[in-house]
Amino acid sequence: MSFSTFKSANKLITGQTALQYLVQAMTDFNVKKPLIVTDYGVVHSGTIQHVLDLLTVEYSMFAEVKPEPELEQVQDCIDVYRAEACDAVFAVGGGSALDIAKCVAALAGQTGAIHEFVGTDKIQSRDIPLIVIPTTSGTGSEVTNIAILSDTANKMKQGIVSDYLLPDVAIVSPVMSVSCPASVTAASGVDALVHALEAYISVNRSDLTDALAIQAIQLIVEYLPQAYALPTNLVAREKMATASLMGGLAFGNAGVGAVHALAYPLGGKYKMAHGVSNALMLPYVLKWNVLGCAERLSHIADLLNISKSKNPQKNAEELVEFLVKFCKQLNLPSGLTHFGIGADDIPALAAEAIKVERLLKNNPRKLSLADIEAIYREAL
Repeated sequence: MSFSTFKSANKLITGQTALQYLVQAMTDFNVKKPLIVTDYGVVHSGTIQHVLDLLTVEYSMFAEVKPEPELEQVQDCIDVYRAEACDAVFAVGGGSALDIAKCVAALAGQTGAIHEFVGTDKIQSRDIPLIVIPTTSGTGSEVTNIAILSDTANKMKQGIVSDYLLPDVAIVSPVMSVSCPASVTAASGVDALVHALEAYISVNRSDLTDALAIQAIQLIVEYLPQAYALPTNLVAREKMATASLMGGLAFGNAGVGAVHALAYPLGGKYKMAHGVSNALMLPYVLKWNVLGCAERLSHIADLLNISKSKNPQKNAEELVEFLVKFCKQLNLPSGLTHFGIGADDIPALAAEAIKVERLLKNNPRKLSLADIEAIYREAL
């Protein structure tokens, strides 16, 4: 008998005043000294102050999270957690800060090198309270059991997957994303769109993930351009925060596919931002996937009023064209050559992408090494 499971953070707090719940959460978990994991941008913009103003206890801060952090940075952060005798982890930032914080909360009480936990279900317990507060609307990391980090030795993105990475509390407030730069708003927003799209066509989808994915797609298409054009538009920001959350819940349970698998080597080798690499590969991979999921893509095209032809493949192709224009409207770069990647680099990229079996197995169309090379060539 087949069955599906649904995983999320233990508690989700959403809305414009959601941040106030942090006070209650500190009491619930008897937090005496949290480690705040964040990055320079969040501190420099003043966004971190929204959180600091609510703290009634002593705290320490690790603000050195990089845009595309390496596995080694988890250990750096763990060292601070232990040295400062902290008793909880608060993540405030984008997906990078959240992923580092999730690993710190799960691994600070473990023994062994960080690399030993790469893979699925390598973590056996977590006793450290974990509260996450995203400042971007894109990664959905606040509700997923995975952390994606760069493996510098192999020049590849690696995943640490464990239910112990699921936060105790996720506080999702649009106020926290107002200072997000336009370029980050665009890239992270399209990242959320890719999450929802890939979850909807995943072979592991369910009725629950379908509902979340469809709603996320509709919200992003309507409100991402508004949030990009006017950062202080709290309605658009809140809708995007909700869409990102929904996308995270969808892909956190259904999984993502070949778009992410082909994007990973770009981030690992060329330090390309995750949202940018996903946006770049989206139309090319989706075009190849049409044969495996034309009906599903056609349904999305219909919902978005892009195409209502009786030919599902035609509708699916119209959706792909729409997404190309959508990304262009947000000034996201297109084409691998924009990043200095040429035809000679494709075999190495494809050789890395084919290894991402954890994601490729979710894809609606099986891709060979030759298929992947062809997709990369088309994306030049």
